[in-house]
Amino acid sequence: MTEKIKRVFPGGNTADGFFSYYDYMIEQNDANHIFCIKGGPGVGKSSMMKNIGSEMIRLGYDVEYHHCSSDNNSIDGVVIPALKVAMVDATAYSTKW
Repeated sequence: MTEKIKRVFPGGNTADGFFSYYDYMIEQNDANHIFCIKGGPGVGKSSMMKNIGSEMIRLGYDVEYHHCSSDNNSIDGVVIPALKVAMVDATAYSTKW
C-alpha cells in the first residue's frame, strides 16, 4: 500500500485580504478526536505535528499536513483522514477550538 501525503495551505493573503479554509480542515461533527495545542513560538508545536504525521505514515495511514500561511516550514495542523483525527495549532484561537 502506498501512503499519500497531502500538503495544503488552508489560509493565504490575497488581494481581497486573508482568506481561510481552516474551518474545513476536518469536519468537527464527524471527527473522532481533534487535539488543540497551544504554545509560544519555538516550543515545538510544528515539530510534534510533523513527528506524529511521520509516525502515521510509517503505520500506513494517509496524512494531510496543513502549512502555515506565513511560514511554509511551520505546520498549523495534521489530519489523519482514515482515523478522523486532527491535531491543530490553536494558539491564535481563544474560543473556536
